[in-house]
Amino acid sequence: MPASDLTGRARLREAALRLFAERGFEATSARAVAAAAGLSPALVIHHFGSKEGLRAAVDEEVLGRIGAALRDLDGDTEDLMSSLGVVSARMFGADPVLRGYLRRVLLEESPASAALFARLLDGARAELDRLSTSEGGRAGGEPDWAPFQMLCLILGPLLLEPVMQPNLDRPMFDPEVLARRSAANQRLLRHGLFGPAPSTTQDQRGD
Repeated sequence: MPASDLTGRARLREAALRLFAERGFEATSARAVAAAAGLSPALVIHHFGSKEGLRAAVDEEVLGRIGAALRDLDGDTEDLMSSLGVVSARMFGADPVLRGYLRRVLLEESPASAALFARLLDGARAELDRLSTSEGGRAGGEPDWAPFQMLCLILGPLLLEPVMQPNLDRPMFDPEVLARRSAANQRLLRHGLFGPAPSTTQDQRGD
């Protein structure tokens, strides 16, 4: 949506998302966000109370987009095991700003980054419950560690993109590459690293 079609609050939030992704939270001033949005710095305080409040609003927006993408998948796929892979492809693959923002936030070692990860962890637990139900209640592994392992599969490539990409011959968030990685993740989740080889049908279904 063009910036001119957004409210002042939304314009500030979107500008903050871009700048936080590019520079990080500490290196981005409220004044810089306002300038990028074409608005007065005073509006940051008016709408969000502080730069920290602006950051919280950006986090809520990002989490809201992920949650909405997951909800949109209900009825869109027969196998809920595929949902997180599809969301990764739709959101992270198509949105380098979102990838950059999550990478910056999750690696900055702050209370806010830990809080955001905790929210993602809650979402992973809820998704695992849905996946377990779809699999007839069958769930192996360690329940305490399963949501961490799922997030590592999803967020690992996002966090390590700068060092992984030079070792690949194609863009790692290219749709075809994403589909192959998602299928590999599904095989890993279903069968384990050293489990029995899946059938051809399972292998091609992907996540």
